[in-house]
Amino acid sequence: MIDFKLFRFAPILIAVSMAAPVLSDSQTLRTEYQAIVLEKIAGDLEHPWAIDFLPDGRMLVTERPGRLNIIDEQGNVERVEGTPEVAAQRQGGLMEVLLHPRFEDNGSVYMTYSKDDGSGQTATALARGRLENSAIVDLEDLYVQERFSDPGRHYGSKLAWMPDGTLLMSIGDRGSEPPRAQALDDSAGTLIRLTEDGGIPDNNPFVGRDDVLPEIYTYGNRNIQGLVVHPETGAVWTTEHGPRGGDELNFMQPGGNYGWPVVSKGRDYRTGEQFGDSVRSRPDMIDPVIDWTPSIAASGLALLVDDHFPAWQGNLLAGGLRSEQIRRVVFEDGVPVHEEELIRGEIGRIRDVRVGPDGNIYVVTDHSDGGLYRISPAN
Repeated sequence: MIDFKLFRFAPILIAVSMAAPVLSDSQTLRTEYQAIVLEKIAGDLEHPWAIDFLPDGRMLVTERPGRLNIIDEQGNVERVEGTPEVAAQRQGGLMEVLLHPRFEDNGSVYMTYSKDDGSGQTATALARGRLENSAIVDLEDLYVQERFSDPGRHYGSKLAWMPDGTLLMSIGDRGSEPPRAQALDDSAGTLIRLTEDGGIPDNNPFVGRDDVLPEIYTYGNRNIQGLVVHPETGAVWTTEHGPRGGDELNFMQPGGNYGWPVVSKGRDYRTGEQFGDSVRSRPDMIDPVIDWTPSIAASGLALLVDDHFPAWQGNLLAGGLRSEQIRRVVFEDGVPVHEEELIRGEIGRIRDVRVGPDGNIYVVTDHSDGGLYRISPAN
């Protein structure tokens, strides 16, 4: 068990990578311990949101307006038909994409999206279909948030598989009513855990309580935008947006209350006052492992478990939207002790960060003409 008291005092040192200010299609950059090559694979993607990897090396990439693409190593883009009908407003649209762990056997692709109820209200939804050639067939909703609300903000929408075959899914607080994140009969502001078919695992932390949604795994989360699970230990890490400041790196504990909006390290957008109950911590709520103030506008999160980048093994890579960077987080004995800013400003707003089957790092950028990039070690 991690002792979270240690995190409050761990020294965090920030280093900025030395990199040229202009990116070509392929550029070598210096970082503290690892020279890297940054390459652009594809461009002209409209607000790309997420990446996953097909067994043949091609990539599935979502675009927020509702498109799913297959992109090969040469940057050729093939549109996939049969995706969900999305409510593409502001932060909403087609978001996460994730293959089933046994994709080669069943062809299953999971996608999250903002779903309209027909009256303009939206909810975060999880759909599953089967990829056949360049089309999704047998599409079905596996989970739809139980309450629809005003569109456009805080859908969450990250997915990750646990080692036991269950599926984690983040749902944001939906923006307009932050206290929903403390209501255990409401999935807003939570991390939920499902079976591969959208059912409820019988060992979820709140199963058996009539006053709690049984899918809830953690709550008090404002808007989780980064989610990664250690493939061997099952340790779950997330990044989430604070208000003005107070972005968080969290170690997720089943049944844990992460405080939003009662406590926060951030400030109210309008008033500049301390958010919540004018406290930054409470003993009955779990503190973040790292508080990023000023905000990095946290996005995708990846974990480097092999030695493809030898100096970075065991590090977390946290994307940043407004900060236009990847934050490399170094741990010693489970405690974060150092951070480095990678490719800050080189390619714009980082939306997703994934480690590919080849060990390289893949990134998409959140722009109307966004791109897909690869980061590999320089020889």
